[in-house]
Amino acid sequence: MTQSNLANTYQLLGRKEQALRMRQDAYSGYVKLLGEEHAHTLLTAGNYAISLGELRRYAEAKSLLRKQIPVARRVLGENHEQTLRMRGCYAVVLYKSCATLEDLREAVTTLEDTERSMRRVLGGAYPMTGMVEKALADLRAALRARKTPSSSP
Repeated sequence: MTQSNLANTYQLLGRKEQALRMRQDAYSGYVKLLGEEHAHTLLTAGNYAISLGELRRYAEAKSLLRKQIPVARRVLGENHEQTLRMRGCYAVVLYKSCATLEDLREAVTTLEDTERSMRRVLGGAYPMTGMVEKALADLRAALRARKTPSSSP
């Protein structure tokens, strides 16, 4: 837990590489100590994935989230805050990883579903709901731009 808190401090100070190393160590430690299905392990996995995404290590973030989202759904439930955070992170990682058109469609579908669930479970005033709404608007714009042929010669 101390490593996770220290990683948060490094992140706030802009020391993202150090934060990532701390998050990776914390995640590995929780897996060994508590197993992959413990709530603390899932929270740490989500934070680790966010750090990977912030450092543009999208393939690693996608791999981790594809592994952990089903575990979070099974252990915490479909509408748990941590499950929703992981799903939102996954959609953003798909979008930012130079996604294919199919990845963009999957990201939009995932975020639409996540946004509806967040609004229902956490409410529209919850800060993460607003962040997901903004990301969804960005994703929809990217999808429209990708679908619309360029009008320049």
